Formats: sequence, C-alpha cells, structure tokens
Amino acid sequence: MFFFFSLYLVALAQGGHTPCVQAFGADQFDEEDQKECKAKSSFFNWWYCFSSGGILVPLLVLTYIQENLGWVLGFGIPAVVMCLTLIVFLVGTPTYRFRISKDGRNPFVRISRVFVKAAKNWRATPVVLSVDEEALAILSKKCTQFKFLDKALIAPDGLIEDGKFCSIEDVEDSKSILRLVPIWFTALGYSIVYAQPSTLFTKQATTMDRHFISSFEIPAASLQQYFITVSLIVFIPIYDRVFVPIARAITKKPSGISMLQRIGIGLFLSLVSIAFAALVEEKRLATAIEYGLVDKPNAMIPMSAWWLAPQYVLAGIADVFAMIGLQEFFYEQVPCDLKSIGLAMYLSILGVGSLLSSFLVSFIENATTKHGQDGWFANNLNRAHLDYFYWLLTGLSVVGFAAYIFFAQSYTYRRRSHA
Repeated sequence: MFFFFSLYLVALAQGGHTPCVQAFGADQFDEEDQKECKAKSSFFNWWYCFSSGGILVPLLVLTYIQENLGWVLGFGIPAVVMCLTLIVFLVGTPTYRFRISKDGRNPFVRISRVFVKAAKNWRATPVVLSVDEEALAILSKKCTQFKFLDKALIAPDGLIEDGKFCSIEDVEDSKSILRLVPIWFTALGYSIVYAQPSTLFTKQATTMDRHFISSFEIPAASLQQYFITVSLIVFIPIYDRVFVPIARAITKKPSGISMLQRIGIGLFLSLVSIAFAALVEEKRLATAIEYGLVDKPNAMIPMSAWWLAPQYVLAGIADVFAMIGLQEFFYEQVPCDLKSIGLAMYLSILGVGSLLSSFLVSFIENATTKHGQDGWFANNLNRAHLDYFYWLLTGLSVVGFAAYIFFAQSYTYRRRSHA
C-alpha cells in the first residue's frame, strides 16, 4: 500500500507540476520588452531540449545503479536531487515574476458567465435591446467566428454594467477558448502516432538484429531513447540557431514561422514517419517469409534494426515541430490567467491519444482474431500485420492533417494582452 501510495503521489505531483512549470517559466519573459519577447520564442525549444536530454541520465546511470547496486540507492539519488532542486527553486523566489489578474476576477467564472449570458439572450437581437454598438463593431472586426457569444454583452435595460454583465474582453477570451477546440481535435491523429514508438516500434525491434558494435546488443526499448532523444537534442539547436534566423529574415516574424505553420510541419512529418514504419514492417515480414522464419517467433530476423532509424528520427524531428509548437500555441492562445490550463489542454492531447491508440488496438485485435485467425497483433509478430495498423494510422493522419489545414487557415490569432 505504501509503494502504490508513492506512485499515485508522483502522478498527482506530475499533474500539478508539468503544466504549471512551463507556464511559469514562460511568464518570466516580459512581452513588452522587445529583447525578452524575442528570447521567449526560444524558451519552449530549449525547455523541451533539456527535458528530453535529461532522460538520458537515468537511462544510462540510474538504470545501472538500480540493477547492480540496489533499488534503495536507485530511488534515493533522485529523492536527494529533488530536495536540492526544491531548495534552489525556493531560494530564487524573490527574483520571479508573477502574473496578477487586473480585476481580480476568477477566469473560470467570468468565461462561464459569457456562455450563460449568451444562452439567456439567445433570442434577443440588438434591434430590440441596445448595446455598446461601437464596442461590438470592434469585437466583430477582430473575430467573425462564434458571433453568438456577442449576445452575452446584451443587458436587459440596454446598458452594460461593469461587474454585473460580461465585458468585451470576457467575450473575446471565451471565443479564444472555443477556437482552440478544432486544433485540439485535429492534433489527436498526431498523438496516436506519438504513442507508437514506445509500444509497437519496440515490438518490431525485438525481432530484428540489434548488434551495432561487434557483440554489443542494444535493448529494444532503448532504441526509442537513443534515436528519438538524440535526434531531438541535435535538431532543436539547429532549428533554433539556423532555421529560425533564416525564416525570420524571410518572414520578419520573431519566431520565424507561425505557431500553426510549425505544428502543421510536425503533423506532416509524423504522417511520413508512420508511413515509413509501415514500409519497413512490410520489408520485415517479407524477410521472415524469405528465410522461413514465419513460424519461429523467437528467431532473429536477419534484418538490421538500423532500418527502424528513419521512422524514429522522423518521429523525433516531428516532435520538434509539433510537440513544441503545440506547447507554445496552447500557452499563447489562452487568456493570460489561464496559461497553465492551456498547457494542460496540450498535455490532454497526448493522454487522449494514448487512450485512443489502446482502444484501436483492442478493437482491431477483437475484430481480426475471430474464427481462430491470427490477428493484426498476434503474439507471433511474423504472422501479425503491424503494417496494416500502420497504414490505418497513416490514413487517420492524412484525414487529421487535412482537417488541420482547413481549420488553421481560418484561425484568428488571439491579440496580445498584458496582465
């Protein structure tokens, strides 16, 4: 019970820490300062680079300590490190910047009030009830989407009273939340593909030749970290120091390309990655047939695991664009006092994608194993059809990418506002 309580405590801590720490870090940049605003565009790049690179330390060091010197020391070292980081964090408290809401109102209350007021005034029209016409004109010019929320500004007596009725900023913030929904849904295809390297890609690797240097054999589960993490660590500096300056010189944008363009490139690379995985799996199955290993599930297929490198590397580069782009997008495009909620929305894409991936695997397994047939995910991988599943994910990614392009073209960026 104590052990599982510790695991749940870690999960609870991650739920509070993960979305808030990035938002808090990005809040340390002053958007009104041109130099800091420019530096902020690199924050999410380096954040993801170092957080990904940090995974290599426990892989290379802690794993060895836990297996050879004991789990007490293996858990004790991270515990001591966490205590030290907490001390450093607390010592730095006087230097941090904290966002403060201008009016002190709860953001959830004021945004939910917009939907309630809009619903109550559903049948009302500006012809019947007067409103601040100049303000509505400005609001309509900013965004022609979700105009039904403008009715939240209508007051029963034709006047808008501060504190009692919704403000223009409240309506604009509510619209910005709704505009995120299509992007959230269209990114689910990417998140499903994102779940494969740690699962099915690893299963592929277990059947292949993983001897890279003489007799040294890399564990199948480590391929994900070696290829994806290394590609992240290598490509993020290239993106930040080479790609962005070149793009910045062309587009005149501080970030080089827009957030939606960055996400779109990542979705496309993810699509290419899973398509390549399908082709490699077809090659692996053909090799198993050629060498008569179809009914020998424990035999090593005479095919180097280097064949898997492109799909891993493409997945890593896709993360540089899509993953970091989604982080920045959901941070920037929510109201100032909901930044951590925006990053929580980004994280929920990955969580829901993993659940959808599990659901697809379970559904397809039940559908393809009827009448005693070998399903797509048979224990004997040489009789399975991971290639079919990868092609299915490729199709889903194509649909998601097309839908993303459609919604991204009509997306209206939220105007910058300072808390």
